[in-house]
Amino acid sequence: MTAVRTAEPPRLPVRSKTAAGERGWGGVSPMLTRLAAERATGVLVRERGTLHLADGLVVHAESPSAPGLDTLLTAHGTLPPEAWQRALTEADDGRGVARHLVDGGHLTPGALELCHLTAVYDAAYFALAPSSTPGRFRYGTAHRLGPIRPVPVAALEHETLRRRDLLHRIWPDPGTDEAPLIRADPVAAPALTRRQQTVLDRVNGVRTAPDIARELGRLAFHTLVDVRRLMAAGVVSPLPRPAHPKPTEPRRAEPRRARGEPPPVPVPVPVPTGLVELPPDPHTTLLKRLRDALEAL
Repeated sequence: MTAVRTAEPPRLPVRSKTAAGERGWGGVSPMLTRLAAERATGVLVRERGTLHLADGLVVHAESPSAPGLDTLLTAHGTLPPEAWQRALTEADDGRGVARHLVDGGHLTPGALELCHLTAVYDAAYFALAPSSTPGRFRYGTAHRLGPIRPVPVAALEHETLRRRDLLHRIWPDPGTDEAPLIRADPVAAPALTRRQQTVLDRVNGVRTAPDIARELGRLAFHTLVDVRRLMAAGVVSPLPRPAHPKPTEPRRAEPRRARGEPPPVPVPVPVPTGLVELPPDPHTTLLKRLRDALEAL
């Protein structure tokens, strides 16, 4: 008998932790850090927000849970709304919205940069939240807002984790961040700051924390801080979810009858006879006597 010698199967590749660290993988969003290492340009669409990248840096962020840059600029008179609309219309010449606002004398470069950075970190907090669906990246051009102050991905992720930890230390339940809020009735109402009282005045059982932030023209994360502190003080609470109704049994279909066939006659249910009558319950009799005595007073 001749033995046949076969070649050994190749070993499975093992991921090097050192190489993965050099690539920058991991963190809040592995896809985002990988795109940063590749110096990619395009749009990362996640479940709760969008991140715009240029050469691997975040140049803008948007989220339905956070007020946009236009709301933050126009809510308190920093920028006239018509100036923002005019900049959007004229941004097609390649200079970008930001350059039009600065060149038109509506904002100084420092004021625009500061407001833009706060808006980016605010929206990125929600965009980088844990999600149940994977993100999608579309390669392409940068945001039409134009370059203002790009943010490194590592700095954005570090700030996002810091904000998560802060909210958790104030009130660990994140269910209050998206639920409609109602006023509670604490035993001893604490003293509120003016900022907290402004938020509390807009709690009506319909508005959520992002709704209140958008109405006030404030950053959504700062509003979450106020709401969680109000939760910890027992002043507000999330609106309870309605109980699900019990499923009803499906109605049984009646059997089909042939043409001219009379409907079925219901069969009478025989009534049992010879039942022994039980004596009345003494407790029930006592309760009835007490009821009659109370009604007679």
